[in-house]
Amino acid sequence: MPFEIPENIHPNCARLAWIIGTWAGNGHGEYEGIDSFQFGQELIFQQDGRPFIHFMSRAWIIDAEGNHVREAAQETGFFRPQEDGSLEVVMTHNTGFVEIWHGELHPEQPRFEIVTDAVARTGSAKEYAGGKRLYGYVNGDLLYAFDMAAMGKELQPHTHAQLVRQ
Repeated sequence: MPFEIPENIHPNCARLAWIIGTWAGNGHGEYEGIDSFQFGQELIFQQDGRPFIHFMSRAWIIDAEGNHVREAAQETGFFRPQEDGSLEVVMTHNTGFVEIWHGELHPEQPRFEIVTDAVARTGSAKEYAGGKRLYGYVNGDLLYAFDMAAMGKELQPHTHAQLVRQ
């Protein structure tokens, strides 16, 4: 499904117009010390003419046949593209932590990579030190990969997914 650039898009957000909309699909997760898992996910990216894109994500664990097993991660936040092509992201998670990310928008391709700059956790949250994410628009789909450093482990692959525009 092709995307349309909103008429009221803020100039800072224009290079991210490809991500605006609702995406859904499946992904895979793994991490040292836990069982690998499959998940379904819905991501919503929206903008209202101001210099940010609001996003919401919800995921659920699925079985081998794709059936819903239980709810999983939720996150929400703001992508704040800057005039110089840098990208700031503020992200909040249902599991009790907040992150500040930074990165660069690719100058010629619909993709970007971000890394954590700061992480704050509640007292009941599991130990999480930081991450790296790569998002890209590939053949009309949204692909992403998330590497995580947590539970005393070094940065390593954690989740990846391929989502289709709804």
